[in-house]
Amino acid sequence: MDVWLRALTFSAGYNTSLVTLGAMLLGASAGMIGSFILLRKRSLVSDAISHATLPGLMLAFIVMAALFDNGRWLPGLMIGAGLSAAFGLWGVQNISERTRLGEDAAIGAVLSTLFGLGVVLITAIQAMNTGGQAGLTDYLVGSTAGMLSGEAQLIGVCALVLLIAIFMLRRQFLLVCFDAEYATTNGIPVQRIDTLMLMLLLAVTVIGLKVTGLILIVALTIIPPVTGRFWTDRPLQMVAIAAICGVLAGYLGVTLSSVRTGLPTGPLIVLSTFALFALSLLISPRRGIIAMLVAHYRFKTRVHLRQGLLAMARREAIYDTLTLRVLRRHDFIRRDHVPTPAGLAAARDAEHEEQLWSLYRSLYPDEAAHLDHLGLEPISDCLPPDMMMLLELRLHSPLRSAS
Repeated sequence: MDVWLRALTFSAGYNTSLVTLGAMLLGASAGMIGSFILLRKRSLVSDAISHATLPGLMLAFIVMAALFDNGRWLPGLMIGAGLSAAFGLWGVQNISERTRLGEDAAIGAVLSTLFGLGVVLITAIQAMNTGGQAGLTDYLVGSTAGMLSGEAQLIGVCALVLLIAIFMLRRQFLLVCFDAEYATTNGIPVQRIDTLMLMLLLAVTVIGLKVTGLILIVALTIIPPVTGRFWTDRPLQMVAIAAICGVLAGYLGVTLSSVRTGLPTGPLIVLSTFALFALSLLISPRRGIIAMLVAHYRFKTRVHLRQGLLAMARREAIYDTLTLRVLRRHDFIRRDHVPTPAGLAAARDAEHEEQLWSLYRSLYPDEAAHLDHLGLEPISDCLPPDMMMLLELRLHSPLRSAS
């Protein structure tokens, strides 16, 4: 526990603190660009990009090992991964645009082919007579145990640059995500913006290889935006919440991995991301499970209260247990089910409301169909005063009373 507390307070060592900051910046970048990709409905593209980095990594290692006898140089590996991922992205776009196959089929084809090629290259590298190949599989699930301070600084700088770029272009991204045609009429080059979003996603994927690995980096670009969607309907707030979730996931994942030697950083970051998602799924006031259960119970209670009052007004017997319990809770009936004076007054008001709603539906059926009242809201809260006056006059007119 003391080790974790020292890591949480950035007092566990220079390298641990540097990696933690880099992972936090990476999480923020992934959450922000992932939000735009999610709004653009292209989240699976990140999966194809991440898996497409593997053959580039392996080829870069082979080339650097052959030329410089140092295949583990991180910038060279990132360049190879980036070129390979760009090729995979180009393949997905061309297959989906120039054939009858959908984007999902193109993603499946590119993902499986390039990842299979990468696995073949890993096997070939393990048979090579060169050093450094033993740790290449760490790029699959991430590893920070052997990360040098220079590598952590490179990741941090790249993540910070990406963060600034995403922040500056957020409005253009949002306009393209929600209405590409309107963006075109406003002079925004939609194709270029789409390409730029995907290139930023590619960059996040590449710089996240050392932290979370190519398999798990996709979780950082999908789960935080989905988590943010639980808390707000506003896109910019969703982007901010996704960035915060990415920061917290990187912070918790790296610090937890420092507690004991051998704990994998990437999986712990992803598990931290999922923990935030599960917590949001449970307690979110908008779409959380608890909020939905409470809203359902309140709606059910209102329905039974309304039906109970209408039954009292029409002198009908009430047998439903929940309806009786709700009426007793509001002191509208006694324990022997006899209506109280307050209950009789509420029943008359409910019956009057029902008559007004019925008259409004008969006079204005089209307008009534667009009101989401379900007979539970007071009609005076849904209609303007002049309409209420008209309905009251029509309801109490002698001609209607005679009919």
